[in-house]
Amino acid sequence: MLDSPTETRVPSKPLARAGQRLRAGLSARLLLLTVLFVLIAEVLIYVPSVANFRNNWLSERLAQARAAALILEKSPPDALPRALVEELLAGMETSMIALRIDNARRLLAVADMPPMVDFEIDLRKRSVVRDIGNAFDILLFGQKRTIRVVGPPPRGGDFVEIVISELPLRQAMLRFSWGILGLSLIISVITAVLVFVSLNGLIVRPVKRLATTMKAFQSHPEDARSILRPSQRSDELGALETSLAEMQKSLQQELRQREHLANLGLAVAKINHDLRNMLASAQLMADRISTLPDPNVQRFVPKLMSALDRAITFCQSTLAYGKASEKAADLMLVDLGPLVEEVGELLMLSPETEPALLIEIPTGLHVLADPDHLARVLTNLLRNARSALEAMATTPGGRRNIRIIARDGAGATRIAVIDTGPGVPAAVRERLFKAFSGSARPGSTGLGLAIAHELVRGMGGTIRLLDRHDEQAGTGAVFEITLPKAG
Repeated sequence: MLDSPTETRVPSKPLARAGQRLRAGLSARLLLLTVLFVLIAEVLIYVPSVANFRNNWLSERLAQARAAALILEKSPPDALPRALVEELLAGMETSMIALRIDNARRLLAVADMPPMVDFEIDLRKRSVVRDIGNAFDILLFGQKRTIRVVGPPPRGGDFVEIVISELPLRQAMLRFSWGILGLSLIISVITAVLVFVSLNGLIVRPVKRLATTMKAFQSHPEDARSILRPSQRSDELGALETSLAEMQKSLQQELRQREHLANLGLAVAKINHDLRNMLASAQLMADRISTLPDPNVQRFVPKLMSALDRAITFCQSTLAYGKASEKAADLMLVDLGPLVEEVGELLMLSPETEPALLIEIPTGLHVLADPDHLARVLTNLLRNARSALEAMATTPGGRRNIRIIARDGAGATRIAVIDTGPGVPAAVRERLFKAFSGSARPGSTGLGLAIAHELVRGMGGTIRLLDRHDEQAGTGAVFEITLPKAG
């Protein structure tokens, strides 16, 4: 009794650890994953956005250059004061404005010392991949380089061009990037909180409730309070709650039945033990009485001994079945013919006996089985068949016999035990392989076929009673054993 609490607590530790991990990690991981996924989405949006920002920024400078070109083109050279030209270039953050008309390039405004151009950007020819690559080149490596920007002219002409420093563009792109980052973080946090609150209420909290209920039920399965009370949800979690509650109720009921059966089995074992002792004492007294020369005693004592033998056998069979201690099947290749002949010899059955045993098994037929278990199964079937035939006065076909036929089939070996007896009554067929209820013969315990069914199933096979209108029409009882094919 001292071991019971320990056995109850130990299995609950893995589930308790799982519940702690669920409480500690699932919600936090959900929140972090939501933030991560939103940031990934923002990055996918940011990559083309920064390239588009660069194009727009340069397009604004070109628009200012086109407006200035309209004025400068109509003015004669050196008409505008130098200070005004430099102020115009400084306001546009450029060092040169040029216009090309009819393959003739005209400098409309230029600083005193224009820098050397490092690379060119032509806004007339745009490519998404090239624009993105150029934008990140400026963002990551741009600092002191000079850019020549070419765009469409204000009215007539081939193009207008400006020369600008890379630094103002990079600073503007950095400000844009920081703004996008801040906005992304705000959107991520808001989205994560909304998703977290929603999923926590819809999924995480119900899962925690299920885990807590399972832990409580595992610790105290006999307590009705540990059974989950399903919510009114109509989704998959609601169906899971309903299924879990039904499973817990079914399991609790089964545990109660097993407890009752265990108590009942213990009581039956005690009764059988005492009853068997009393029957043994009665058998000894009957043995002594059988030595008396009284004719009446000599006539009734054999019947009394037979009844006592059946009672003792029933007690022993009941105890043996209640132990449920059959050893596991040790499968091996068994030569079926010699095994059946050996069983027949032990039961003193042969083709010359009454009833006769007829064996129709091909030479060298092997089955994959436990020889001891298969011998017990055949012994039970042959005993039942002999008892049924001995209870008959005559048979319609003449001589009483038992036939054992074995054939190889598709993936299995079939063994049929056929007798010429009266067959199995219809009232017994449904409970034929159930312990204590599968026999119609007086004095029978009803355990033989139940044990045979258990042994055959342990060898991976089946045993069944064929209908009399099957291929063996006109016979008595036909039991068919199916075992997995050897090899």
